[in-house]
Order: sequence, then C-alpha cells, then structure tokens
Amino acid sequence: MLKQMTIWRNYWNSRVTKLWKEEDGIGTLEIILIIAVIIIIALLFKDWIIELVNNLMGQADSQANEIFS
Repeated sequence: MLKQMTIWRNYWNSRVTKLWKEEDGIGTLEIILIIAVIIIIALLFKDWIIELVNNLMGQADSQANEIFS
C-alpha cells in the first residue's frame, strides 16, 4: 500500500510540476478552481483523513514508547 501511495504521489508531483512550469494556459481562474476542488475533496474525506492521521500518530507514539522504554 505504501509503495502504491508513493507511486501515486510521485505521479501527481510530476504532473503538478509540469503544469506549473507550463505557464501557457494557466490563469488565475484555473488555479482557483484547482484549489476549490482540492478543498471540496478534503472536506468530503475529512473524517477519513482525521482517522488516518490519528492512527498514524498512535502507531508512532506506541513505537516511540517501545524504543525509549
């Protein structure tokens, strides 16, 4: 799962970098629309994101306790 997330993140990072460097078609409206879509997606998956972060922090905390105890 982590490998898939890394591949997915690298894919989108390269796409965003390519889009950002190509300034031909990028206007303020397009950037605002992209940000709006990202915010809407974040709001839709808010509970899932919060649960994921809490799980990851809990795992990190328990592993840190094992290491330092």
